[in-house]
Amino acid sequence: MTTRRTAVPADPAQLSVLTEFLREFGSAAALAPAQVGNFELALEEIFLNIVMHGSEPGITPRVEVFLNLGADAVTMTVEDDGPQFDPLSLPPPDVTATLADRKVGGLGVFLVRNVMDTVTYARTAGRNQLRISKRLAD
Repeated sequence: MTTRRTAVPADPAQLSVLTEFLREFGSAAALAPAQVGNFELALEEIFLNIVMHGSEPGITPRVEVFLNLGADAVTMTVEDDGPQFDPLSLPPPDVTATLADRKVGGLGVFLVRNVMDTVTYARTAGRNQLRISKRLAD
């Protein structure tokens, strides 16, 4: 089992730092590029949601990312100390509606749910914790 952790402020400029962290983990774990790509998509969506919606005026949340390579799956946990928010509580977007009729928001969480096998949310010790995992290909 391989585990890595990093932490950054919820600042859009930090996305490249997190992406590089993820790519280095993927390389060290010998993950397929497609799997790393799925996690990159998920990390970008989750992190930018925290940046844009997960802070109070004048306060920049701290975001921690944990990556774990288990025997049969990769798990990424993204934690932040912003206000409580469960993105999984949002209704799924109507992807059958025309662009003009679609509501803004919710598509990122929808994409994350569709590229990952498991997505869970918890509020633990005053922190939002979103955990996503994807089984390794046999």
